[in-house]
Amino acid sequence: MAEVRVGTSGWSYDHWDGVLYPPGTPSRDRLAHYVQHVDTVELNASFYRWPRDTTFAGWRERLPPGFAMSVKAARGLTHARRLLQPEAWVQRTAAGWHELGDRRGVLLVQLRPDHQRDDARLEFFLRQLPPWLRVAVELRHPSWQHEDVWSLLARYGAAYCVVSGAGIPCELRVTAPFAYVRFHGPDHEHLYAGSYSDADLAWWADRIGEWRAGGVEVFAYFNNDGEGNAVRDAWRLRELLG
Repeated sequence: MAEVRVGTSGWSYDHWDGVLYPPGTPSRDRLAHYVQHVDTVELNASFYRWPRDTTFAGWRERLPPGFAMSVKAARGLTHARRLLQPEAWVQRTAAGWHELGDRRGVLLVQLRPDHQRDDARLEFFLRQLPPWLRVAVELRHPSWQHEDVWSLLARYGAAYCVVSGAGIPCELRVTAPFAYVRFHGPDHEHLYAGSYSDADLAWWADRIGEWRAGGVEVFAYFNNDGEGNAVRDAWRLRELLG
């Protein structure tokens, strides 16, 4: 059976005080507490400001052996440049990623919702990535939902990011030796809202179990952080997966 990791998108939220963290836990101590319970996390702050190489090196020292940190690519690459002329951003990303060492998970590249299909641009970007860097691509515009796109991702060993969230196509596609799933909440009208039902989570546990049985490593992250929903949903999915 392949490995399955289930965590949350981010870890330092004030409204998780008393949910995941003991009341009054200082923000500087939250990561140390988080890693006692989970073996993976998706870093989202990197989307707004890409961390320094020394920050990545510091996380490598703070994260325990066997822990995997996935990292969201900077919006300068995905939203401002829309993957155009990515060379400088790829170099900067790879430098920080190198510092994570064996704590590396997956680089998440989330495209803008209005970024329509452009196979040539996506392929050029994927060609720039070093072979040791695992990447998942979140394609939000419906024009990307095509067999040729999934084949393109597969040629470069890049994962199609499977998404559960309002207004985003949900395709159960595996295009790499690993699968990457993001849970943006069960609400059909608003992203990041609500908590998944046991029936929903059981359905996802079955899908993940099928991938796992087929030798596919799985990374899954809950992004419905409001009121601690992501924490409870992640914990429950882990229970259902055994």
